[in-house]
Amino acid sequence: MRCFLGLFFLYTISNNVIAQDLRTLLFELPDVIFKKVETDRDSSIIYELNVKQPLDHGDPAKGYFYQKVFLRHSGFYKPTVMATEGYGCAKTRVYELTRLLDANQIQIEHRFFGESMPDSLDYNYLNLEQATADLHKINQLFRRIYSGSWVSTGISKGGATTIFYRYFYPDDVDVSVPYVAPINTEFEEKRIYDFLDNVGSEECREKIKAFQVRLLKNRNEILPLLKFYGIGAGLTFSYLTLEEAFEFAVLEYPFSFWQWGHDCKDIPSYEMSIQKSLEHFIEVSEIGFFSDKSMEKYASHYYQSATEMGYYGYEIDEFKGLLRALPTNKNPHAAFVPDKMNVRFDKKLLDDVNKWLETDGSRFIYIYGELDTWSASAVPPSNRVESIWFFLKGKHHGSARIRNMTIEEKQKLTHYLEQWLEVDIK
Repeated sequence: MRCFLGLFFLYTISNNVIAQDLRTLLFELPDVIFKKVETDRDSSIIYELNVKQPLDHGDPAKGYFYQKVFLRHSGFYKPTVMATEGYGCAKTRVYELTRLLDANQIQIEHRFFGESMPDSLDYNYLNLEQATADLHKINQLFRRIYSGSWVSTGISKGGATTIFYRYFYPDDVDVSVPYVAPINTEFEEKRIYDFLDNVGSEECREKIKAFQVRLLKNRNEILPLLKFYGIGAGLTFSYLTLEEAFEFAVLEYPFSFWQWGHDCKDIPSYEMSIQKSLEHFIEVSEIGFFSDKSMEKYASHYYQSATEMGYYGYEIDEFKGLLRALPTNKNPHAAFVPDKMNVRFDKKLLDDVNKWLETDGSRFIYIYGELDTWSASAVPPSNRVESIWFFLKGKHHGSARIRNMTIEEKQKLTHYLEQWLEVDIK
């Protein structure tokens, strides 16, 4: 018992010393405000930070904002994982690589999302050159504290952010591990249409199409039900009308169905009531995604999609006679620009990044789900770079993770991490 108590007190004293040293080092960082986060879950030392960032890294005189960051400290000489969020970051979470490498973690909210907002929002300063410059500044600040190897990682849009970050700052990290990260080739990513025309079985694809047709044909019964559902859920529809939102949600259905790994046997048959069919529809393609609340939450995302990153549209040839609210002269696009402002899409960055990834993007570990719709926009494998690709069989946007890899896949991933980071993974 005495031995146990002695070890406990030694651990407590050691942890307090480390925390005090870290606190001192954080005080010495310029442009960083911090506070300790109390946690009962583990013994991690966690700080919530606000890092002062210029609106324009090329001209700091134009103003600034504070970017929200979470720091999880594991050891001054251990690897450091930069978790590049693609959206807001309300709370901290531990990424897979952080556990795998027993690493420090710097989790970074994306510019102009969540709490990382300037007092006056000017979308002219929301571009990938500025967003990755934010990440570079944070990297350079914390290299004063952490001297081990560095990794960046992110999921979905956060994974795409990791890829763009490496393009602009190829020497900031040793390895990049993007998960389910789309890198599009144009404003309307047409590879997604081809994916949806071929994924799964023909029988399942036909069931999906038949269900979409049934929904559109029964709009007169469905729309009043959706109106009451929206009232109960606190949803409003002014950016889109309720009928426009309904038609978008119907068109979205196959994209979302495959993205999140739904089961074909759950698609309602014609014998199932409209009410029961509607429950399934809302579960797969939530109409709230097209409500004002969602438009506001993802406004910055849609702006980025419409100006630099590209996004997807909906093929409507087979539904033209059934659509009433949406224009049918061209495929509707899913980038809902804030306030319906006029913006111009510039394809140059996508062209440059896709070319760079094919010829110079080494030491990437790409993780995709075979069934995930966004795998249509996966970075194509290239034998001209020293990188590895995983397309996990039967996995989707939410399940394409290291923990769900086969033993052989995990061994391959571990081998390359150990080789490239010069670490031993237990």
